[in-house]
Amino acid sequence: MLLKNKKILIMGIRNKWSIAYGIAQSAYENGAELIFTYMGEENKDKIEDMISDFKGSKAYVLDDASEDEMVKEVFSKIKKECGKIDGIVHSIAHAKTEDLHNDFIFTSKEGYLHAVDVSSYSFVLTARMAKELDMLNDNASLVTLTYYGSEKVVDSYNVMGVAKAALESSVRYLAENLGKEGKRVNAISAGPIKTLSAKGIKDFSSILTVVEEKAPLHRNVTQTQVGNVSTFLLSEMSDAITGQVIYADSGYNIMGV
Repeated sequence: MLLKNKKILIMGIRNKWSIAYGIAQSAYENGAELIFTYMGEENKDKIEDMISDFKGSKAYVLDDASEDEMVKEVFSKIKKECGKIDGIVHSIAHAKTEDLHNDFIFTSKEGYLHAVDVSSYSFVLTARMAKELDMLNDNASLVTLTYYGSEKVVDSYNVMGVAKAALESSVRYLAENLGKEGKRVNAISAGPIKTLSAKGIKDFSSILTVVEEKAPLHRNVTQTQVGNVSTFLLSEMSDAITGQVIYADSGYNIMGV
């Protein structure tokens, strides 16, 4: 098992249809001990019921992963109760609905800052706080989730594309910084998957159709497939890989039309 005896923190789990859940499944099946963060104390019962699938796992409320003091408080608690960890999966992103439904040019300053703050800065903060609190074991691996809309115009993705572009650039800079300590940082650019977040993108079903038609493998990706890529990046099998965006999209990104 690729992650036997490794402790993995998965940030941003929401439900069984989320990419984070697929990542958790793969990591658990490969021997990992799982720790989760989620939003909303009111969701505690639902989350605890959901993660009961993963024996021995723990979950902590983190209402805003872009707030320094809030992340510090939760991470300090995790380290105290769970000890050092071997990997972090950052599956957190958000944009205001109106900024996804309107043309990008109408993005408000507030909406722009919100998307970048939650979707990109939160990963920088995660890495910094983990370093400052000495949470990471030697050879630890950090993984975040991005999307093709960071580099090409995808209809209705709008400000999230900008936020993901900032996230991917952050991956490269963090990889250089943490590489000095032997720790790795990578991103997975997953193909479109029917998640709760995806419902906020106008005409999302048409994106799924296009990928199925145009991708070399002529199929959309699953939570399980993305989860397996994450397990690889969290494991020592990928210990020569850092600062990269790894595509898990059935090859769609290579196509010119």
